Amino acid sequence: MTRPLRQIRIIIPILIGTAIYAFGLHYFVIPNQLMEGGVTGIAVLLNYAAGFPLSISTLVLNIPLFFLGWKALGRDQMLYTLVGIVSLSGFLALMEHLIERKWLIPFGGSQDYMLIALYAGVSLGTGLGIVFRYGGTTGGVDIIARIVSRSKGISMGQIILSLDALIIGISLLYIPIEKVLYTLVTVFIASKIIDFIQDGAYAAKAFSIISEHGEAISKKVTIELDRGVTLIPARGAFSGQQKEVVYCVVQRQEIRRLKSIIRNIDPRAFIVINEVHDVLGEGFKEE
Repeated sequence: MTRPLRQIRIIIPILIGTAIYAFGLHYFVIPNQLMEGGVTGIAVLLNYAAGFPLSISTLVLNIPLFFLGWKALGRDQMLYTLVGIVSLSGFLALMEHLIERKWLIPFGGSQDYMLIALYAGVSLGTGLGIVFRYGGTTGGVDIIARIVSRSKGISMGQIILSLDALIIGISLLYIPIEKVLYTLVTVFIASKIIDFIQDGAYAAKAFSIISEHGEAISKKVTIELDRGVTLIPARGAFSGQQKEVVYCVVQRQEIRRLKSIIRNIDPRAFIVINEVHDVLGEGFKEE
């Protein structure tokens, strides 16, 4: 696949993600005077306080952060960030135009703020999750979150949740505490959706099987499940007995069959099962 085509296949989902995120802001958040975290949250406060358009505020506030991330994330990474920032501003402007023309009627005026908070979290989290999944950001604390996540190994959802909670706490000076509490529900839901889209869709299980019958287990798994298996030589520290660790990654629907294979060959096998959030390679997905 050529480089331009590969970039297009990344840019299109980023555009889709920013469109969903912009929709969530104007359809659920703004009309119900909820908040959002990060730079977008500051832009929302400016909208409430002075009526500044969200599309302009987010673009202006993200310019210095864009240059901050240029060196830390690299040219290619910031290319997709630039796409995220500009497309978000553009879709926000589009939503503002649709609302002004009354072609889009925001979901406001309802007293069921819990329902609003839940759907706001789903829409914002889905939009950001798609953007993050394909290596982009929408600027703001997303840039900070990606830098910290890369260097510290902390999930981006957790980083964004923490930073957003801090910024939303500051908003207590401007909006009622009830709206802030509903906003925290929105941010929490959004962070979980982000992590799910990034990791959960490709969840699998890794089996580490300690057995004296590693060869038999590996052959059976290869034949019946058509999965690759790695045999790792091992020795029991207490018994001094030579054994083998059979390592295999399977999809969730194959877990029961693999357990059955192991128990039929060696009922005394010691099995450790770990969660796997992303798998690249034959039988799973290609990069």
